[in-house]
Amino acid sequence: MLDYPAKILIAFGETISGNTEIYHWLLKNGYPELAALSSAIRGSEDAFNWLMKHGYPHYGALDAAIDNNPKAIRWLNDHNYSFLIVFADACREKPEAISWLRNNNLEIFIRLAYKVIQFRNDQTYDYHKMRF
Repeated sequence: MLDYPAKILIAFGETISGNTEIYHWLLKNGYPELAALSSAIRGSEDAFNWLMKHGYPHYGALDAAIDNNPKAIRWLNDHNYSFLIVFADACREKPEAISWLRNNNLEIFIRLAYKVIQFRNDQTYDYHKMRF
């Protein structure tokens, strides 16, 4: 994720907030993986599966790591995606991860993490609809 231009990361953040116009722009302009990651973070299993099938398993693992899936975190660690672990931790509001991002001048990822946090906090869950 560190290789994307800042404006693309800002656009990605907007898709997490639900901006469908920018989502479609990402899809049509060479960033389908970020559109899929955004959809996966927002709960799309189809998007998660797309990431896994199209060469972006690290983003699929990031999505699962944001949900604190230990297997995904271990996979990211085993495949040397330490930055994605830090980002997932920041998305779970871990102060040490947010501090690490700040200390490494990666404020944009703090903003992205807060977009994820805000999205997740705005969700209401109905236990009648939980999958088993």
